[in-house]
Amino acid sequence: MGVVNVTPDSFSDGGAFLDPARAVAHGLQLARDGADILDVGGEATNPHATAIDADEELRRVLPVIEQLAATGATVSIDTTKAVVARAAVAAGARIINDVSGGLFDPAMAAVVADLDVTYIAGHLRGSSLDQVFSREADESPANCDLRGREAGRPLSPTVKSDLRGREAGRPLSPTVNWRDVAAELADRLAVLPVAARARTWVDPGIGFGKGADPAVNLALLRHAGDLGRALGCRVVVGPSRKRFLRTLIADDAGSSLDVASVAACLAAVQHGAQVLRIHNVALLRAALAVYTKV
Repeated sequence: MGVVNVTPDSFSDGGAFLDPARAVAHGLQLARDGADILDVGGEATNPHATAIDADEELRRVLPVIEQLAATGATVSIDTTKAVVARAAVAAGARIINDVSGGLFDPAMAAVVADLDVTYIAGHLRGSSLDQVFSREADESPANCDLRGREAGRPLSPTVKSDLRGREAGRPLSPTVNWRDVAAELADRLAVLPVAARARTWVDPGIGFGKGADPAVNLALLRHAGDLGRALGCRVVVGPSRKRFLRTLIADDAGSSLDVASVAACLAAVQHGAQVLRIHNVALLRAALAVYTKV
């Protein structure tokens, strides 16, 4: 899955492909490089991005989706808004990639139920990206879950254990494990009709509200297969150019970060992931050509 960011403020290539013609050319190059899916997004999902309304998001993505779909490419729309997802599918998208798994827009479930397309349900905690990243800056996912309890949401088993530990004087766990992710995604999939669940893939949400410790994201990659088996779904992972990789390699250079991204993807494949979302498709294809022969 090649990334086509039609945004001015994406963390890795903000502004490079904001012009529709450049975005289309980039998407076509990703397809030539070996991308099976072109994931088109019009709203950045990083801590410093500016939120936009649906009209602006549609203005950015629809021309790109229409032109890429016209070439026969399989196009995905990367959005958390139901109205954008519906319009994108009408323009030719065949996959809806929602990093919030329906949390940001409850109307997304109805769109997925109505349309005969693949749905990627991502995992995060919070009702907006601002909330996700503001919490991540200084709180553990366990503490986020504590606030969820105050709002009437149930606690995950891990956090229940953390609460007991805190009562005994032990600190809260700074992590969320794959079982928590599976349980929370299962709740989100439960609102979909059976037919829609059958065409749903899941994404553990690498880098989305998983805290500052790289070990959390690494563990989620390591348990990609467990997540898929628990939910009966294909698993999508998107470690490409994420902050936890920058932390691990202590290097923000594009080439080094892309190598680290490919390494994370190969490890995820080894552990059961089936779909890889990445910026540098050519580099990943070259690595896979060798990996699959070993």
